[in-house]
Amino acid sequence: MSTAQQYEFKTEIRQLLDIITHSLYTSREIFLRELVSNASDALDKLRFEQSRSTAIKDPDQDLRISIHCDEEKKQLVITDTGIGMTEDELVTNIGTIAHSGSAEFIRQAMADQANSSNIIGRFGVGFYSVFMVAEKVTIRTRSFRPEATAVEWESDDLGSYTITHLDEDLPRGTTLIVQLKEEGKEFAEQHRVAAVIKKHSNFISFPIFVQDEKVNTVSALWRENKFSITSEQYKEFYTFLTYDQDAPLETLHMSVDAPVQFSALAFVPSHSQDTFGFDRDNYGLDLYVRRVLIQSKCKDLIPEYLGFMRGVVDTEDLPLNISRETLQENRLIRKIASTLTKQALSHLKKLGADKERYATFWKEHAKRFKLGYTDFAN
Repeated sequence: MSTAQQYEFKTEIRQLLDIITHSLYTSREIFLRELVSNASDALDKLRFEQSRSTAIKDPDQDLRISIHCDEEKKQLVITDTGIGMTEDELVTNIGTIAHSGSAEFIRQAMADQANSSNIIGRFGVGFYSVFMVAEKVTIRTRSFRPEATAVEWESDDLGSYTITHLDEDLPRGTTLIVQLKEEGKEFAEQHRVAAVIKKHSNFISFPIFVQDEKVNTVSALWRENKFSITSEQYKEFYTFLTYDQDAPLETLHMSVDAPVQFSALAFVPSHSQDTFGFDRDNYGLDLYVRRVLIQSKCKDLIPEYLGFMRGVVDTEDLPLNISRETLQENRLIRKIASTLTKQALSHLKKLGADKERYATFWKEHAKRFKLGYTDFAN
């Protein structure tokens, strides 16, 4: 027979939940990015255990993330077949958070509510962002260990949660059942959920299904060996990124290990996207951390005179959800930007040997590229 035990949230968590529930409404869709990232982490951990030949429950189960939407019930259900959790792990991972960082999170959250999407998760509070849209959350989970039993966690964010041992023989992994508030019911719509996944989590390395339809269909091309990629694949990725149907003029694909580790895939469009000079400030490369989008068009990654370039940069070395303020001051970002600039200029120098192609480049992008006269270092 199942027995439920009630626990109280610690004071700082109640305070945190109050802030998340009532204050951080500027970017509510971010909760989905956090939950999908958590599911991906759980799958990564399971894959690691598989590589060690550990005994695992349901060893033949596919590694995947499944999302089901029920508009009638105002419900969102997210399931992963990852490592799962025991009761102790549930209490550790969900019942307490951000141990030393929760007070700092609260301070920053109060100071900078407009940038909530950049501070949620930085202190280990990503899961709690679900309460921006949820009136009740249920977690049903079973650890990968063959002897483990199934456990259920439930909370309505009012200061306490219950943990129940289940008699059911659940499969390995974790299921989150999110009962949405009236003002969050848009996240029970399939098209809305699929759009958020494509925006923030499209390049996660495990398949993500929404209503049994795979939504992350474009692979993280920058992670692959550039010698095995065809020009058609580059063109397809460029079109996905920019909606430009013409092939790019040039492609820069790089993997750098020092002084900072990152991968980048950047393109020089075949024609200027700023015809009248009104869009000069709309530039930058998309910044990913471990395949999760952190910031679209991050200007800190390239100088303005290379602003015609479009592409992505992905690094393992930055924390997820680094705030915009920290991003601007970050030493690693400056090193990435410096390396990217040198590589791009080197590539354009080689392009100069092909007078016809360079003439095309100059005709389309010279107006912006001439701004580089102030970059004395290069």
